[in-house]
Amino acid sequence: MSPLKIVAIVLIVAGIAGLVYGKFSYTKATHELNVGPLDLSVKEKRTVNIPLWAGIVAIAAGGLLLIVPKRT
Repeated sequence: MSPLKIVAIVLIVAGIAGLVYGKFSYTKATHELNVGPLDLSVKEKRTVNIPLWAGIVAIAAGGLLLIVPKRT
C-alpha cells in the first residue's frame, strides 16, 4: 500500500471521527507547587470543538486522494 493511500485512509477515518464525536477533551496541568513532602497541582479540563465542515473536508480530501490516479 502506498503512503498516499495510507494518508487518504487516515483522512477519511479522522473526518468520520470528527463528524461522529464533534469534540474532544484533554486535561492540562497549569500550576504545580512543591513544598517539602506536599505536592499540589491545578489541572484544567479543556474541550476542543471540531467544526462540521472540517470533518466533511477531511472525508472529501481522503476520497479524492483515493480516486485520483497518481501522476508519474
